[in-house]
Amino acid sequence: MGDSPAPVPPAGGDARSRPPVARGWRWVAALGVLVSAVVHVLLYVDGYDTIAVVGPLFLLNAVAGVVLAVLLVVWRHWLPLVGGIGFGALTLLAFVLSTTVGFYGVSESFAGTNELIAAGSEIVAVVASAAALLRENLR
Repeated sequence: MGDSPAPVPPAGGDARSRPPVARGWRWVAALGVLVSAVVHVLLYVDGYDTIAVVGPLFLLNAVAGVVLAVLLVVWRHWLPLVGGIGFGALTLLAFVLSTTVGFYGVSESFAGTNELIAAGSEIVAVVASAAALLRENLR
């Protein structure tokens, strides 16, 4: 009668059955999102706050970027990764529109340190978020 009860698996399921966390890719994605957010808040303070639609969008981008960067690192779920892809792609799309056809009356040029840093960080956010998503969901 030395039967002991069967071991209870951990609450999240067997660790071996869960896909690995792509921690490095998540950190790179978070850094890309955060750099983009910082550039947008700097531009907001540097005069974009006076532009009717674009100013508030820059501030929203900055706040959302900080929140998303934290979520990418602390919440092991696919949603922040999709958010990183969307954040980077849509922010980059808005920038491309502003440099080509205009975006809510704002026409930019693809020259300058802030523009290059933001565009590069948004590309990093998309690529790293996608890499993490693939790494965590492919077996």
